[in-house]
Amino acid sequence: MTPDTTLDRNQGMALVKLARKTLAEALHIPWGVAETNADLDDPFFDHQQATFVTLKRQGHLRGCIGTIMPVGTIRESITENTLSAAFKDPRFNPVDPGEFDEILIEVSILTQPEPLVFDSPATLLTSLRTGLDGVIIKKGGASATFLPQVWQQIPNPETFLCQLCLKAGLSKTAWQEPGLDVYTYQAQHFEEI
Repeated sequence: MTPDTTLDRNQGMALVKLARKTLAEALHIPWGVAETNADLDDPFFDHQQATFVTLKRQGHLRGCIGTIMPVGTIRESITENTLSAAFKDPRFNPVDPGEFDEILIEVSILTQPEPLVFDSPATLLTSLRTGLDGVIIKKGGASATFLPQVWQQIPNPETFLCQLCLKAGLSKTAWQEPGLDVYTYQAQHFEEI
């Protein structure tokens, strides 16, 4: 992240509270932190920047939706992506009120994706910065991304790329074939404790 786009912990946690409040309101559950609205008056949240919201339940993914490019302000993006992660992620049933207390929320603020230049599958593997880079792949009409946090579950670059190709609906070896575009980005993430 560049210095002008880096959030401090208080800003990050204000966004996590916004996501929690958004989810509570959507599920009609009384929940509120009085300082949330004041925290969100921070002018930084008026910037347009891409975000993701990840929901986990009992240590397992429960929903994850975001945008690679900015869509609205950070504040608007977190609100919209919270609702999408909870109710529109096609991999999961919509979150129901009984799950609210078990859901942990993580928000990610992304940098602008940059094309990764490589001339062979071997160069691609060595160009990825394990643990730092979020990765986007595109081939034909297919595309997918893994946030940098996914490296914690898939630390091997080859396996990481195979799984990302499968997520895009491609063969797991598509990363070794011509015609693949790869972009990288970084992210700051904040999660509930």
